[in-house]
Amino acid sequence: MTKLEMTEAIITAKLEKGTTWEAVGKAIGLSDIFTASACLGQNSLSKEDATKLAKLLDLGNDVVTALTVCPMKGLDTDLVSKDPLIYRFYEIAYVYGGAIKECIHEKFGDGIMSAIDFTCDIEKQEDPKGDRVVVTMNGKFLPYKKW
Repeated sequence: MTKLEMTEAIITAKLEKGTTWEAVGKAIGLSDIFTASACLGQNSLSKEDATKLAKLLDLGNDVVTALTVCPMKGLDTDLVSKDPLIYRFYEIAYVYGGAIKECIHEKFGDGIMSAIDFTCDIEKQEDPKGDRVVVTMNGKFLPYKKW
């Protein structure tokens, strides 16, 4: 089973069960975002977590195996996504990326924020002028080695 076939099976089962990423993540002990990312083929799960997920969604061992395979990240995406929501994250990086980089360097020095040692949380903030999306990204700072 390919990662794409795995994703299709998981999405179909998730829809049939009427469940959410939050519920699936809680059932296997992971965040909704990491769980969704693994199910979309961009991360892998331990055999134990993959087995829990497959059991929850009534899926077979082929899905368990596919979930445990280390993925080729970003392989199935265009350089800049045409999906409007994903594109807005690119837009944020284009417009504010330089300023974010400057502020990180002022506070931490020369380095980067890790996407490996990383968490992300999405919250809904009610607002009378229109609900707000609150995205919290938390990555370990990795200084550049000087030699």
